[in-house]
Amino acid sequence: MSGAVSFGESFGLLGGSAGTHGRWQIDFQAAVFGVFDLNAESKDLVNADYWVGIPVSYRNGNFSAMARVFHQSSHLGDEFLLRRQNIDRVNLSYESIDLKTSYEFDNGFRLYGGAGYLFHREPADLEPWSTQIGTEYAFPMTYKLPFFGTALRPVAAADLQNRQENNWRADLSLRGGIQFENPVAKSQQVQLMMLEYFNGRSPNGQFYDRAIEYVGLGMHVYLD
Repeated sequence: MSGAVSFGESFGLLGGSAGTHGRWQIDFQAAVFGVFDLNAESKDLVNADYWVGIPVSYRNGNFSAMARVFHQSSHLGDEFLLRRQNIDRVNLSYESIDLKTSYEFDNGFRLYGGAGYLFHREPADLEPWSTQIGTEYAFPMTYKLPFFGTALRPVAAADLQNRQENNWRADLSLRGGIQFENPVAKSQQVQLMMLEYFNGRSPNGQFYDRAIEYVGLGMHVYLD
């Protein structure tokens, strides 16, 4: 059994109005994604992915778009390496550029999609192209639930990614649960009892060429 922990932040650097055509913003983002072996006596760190990026985003009404340049590198945990000395380690590191667009409907649905390209990549034979599409649903805030009002609402999401490296086979991710929100600051959210399903190539850098399938429970906290 394994557990995944991640944390990150997005810092606004510069932004402004695009006149009557919405707003734009430049951010700095950084995150760490860790996977732990919960069956090991010391709950060994298996893999850690380090990620930094600079996105340029634009929003006009319900439409938004983001272009981003980012770096990702992947490292195996020391204790995991000591226990698995015969593992075929991969020094995975790359820079990438991607572009995504999104549209939010008034009924609680959001659709998004985009594509990405890897450059300055290691191993050098990594195929560069990828695509991503998905949808999210959040119970409309115009409806109040008993006892909780608008502070709690059901949420669900589906994400589909295809990579040239994997011969364009789909990586499917599904998620559903409940979300608590700060009624004043909507960006402050806690997602609880999130049932998660994944089928595809591992999203954990060192194991990117391995096919996996899992079901799990997750909790996600978003603060602004």
